[in-house]
Amino acid sequence: MAKKRPQTKAKRPQLTDGQIPVVGAREPCPCGSGRRYKACHGRAAAHAATELVHRPFEGLPGECDWVALRELVPAATAGLSLKGGLPDGVPSVTLATVLPMAWPALRRDDGSVLLGLQNDTSSGDISRDLADTLQRALTADPGTPVQSRRAPADGPRLQDLLDPEGAFEPVVHSGFEFWVPDPENATADVTASLERANAAAIPTVKLSGVDSAYWCETPEKNHLRWVMPCPEEQLLDALARLHAAGGSSLGEGTRLVGSFRAHGLTVPVWDLPSGVGAEDVEKPAAEFAERLAPALASDAPLTADERRARGGLTNRQVTLS
Repeated sequence: MAKKRPQTKAKRPQLTDGQIPVVGAREPCPCGSGRRYKACHGRAAAHAATELVHRPFEGLPGECDWVALRELVPAATAGLSLKGGLPDGVPSVTLATVLPMAWPALRRDDGSVLLGLQNDTSSGDISRDLADTLQRALTADPGTPVQSRRAPADGPRLQDLLDPEGAFEPVVHSGFEFWVPDPENATADVTASLERANAAAIPTVKLSGVDSAYWCETPEKNHLRWVMPCPEEQLLDALARLHAAGGSSLGEGTRLVGSFRAHGLTVPVWDLPSGVGAEDVEKPAAEFAERLAPALASDAPLTADERRARGGLTNRQVTLS
């Protein structure tokens, strides 16, 4: 009997990593390995998509205000400048804390773009997710929202798209009327979303005398939340020095109560009496900034009292992101 010839399978051409498209997790990997995508090249893609970027807004103009608008401020907008200028048909690009129905972005009827900042993101790099949304919004049909999706792991970040010399000047609003140019003619869904958002918004004011400090009003007491660009350990040491010396308050009845940790930056928080408004804390905040500068510059070892103060501040630190 003639021997059977062994069956051989033609080898699939092997692709390089840069040529491998994204497919479903359970589909065969396009590289030809025979394994499912999730167990082959999809593993690296998933890792890249979920790896946390500690300071996603680092390098952008106004990094501290980006953090504040992402985590602390209910209603605010800021104009964005793109590298190379705006595309044809796009008169403006505006960052907004949130948009109606939590849309990631919206291309208005006039071609302008609103980019939402406080949305959930699919990866560990908020900057990359926002850049992907922005790029899609710039080419979306006028009058349509942009839906969420997983951003490509090798896609650009905001730092690649925005003009590094462009100003970043947040405008804090009392409500969300900026969503629609003509509220009276808004759809029922947008109107309902607007009413719900306005009812939940905490009154907030950005101080004018210092950078990235935001006063807010709550039913029981008011607060000042101040995003600072200093390295965390250095800032905590400086705050401890001031606290131990009795110089950490913003005036009578105020108290430094702790801090938030958000997107790689530290946000000291003060409790204020309910009668203390934003204008009342402008001068004390400027005076505190003057006291803080030499405390930040000091490299002397902390005293026992300063170490206790630092421990108290650390114990009352809350991580937001």
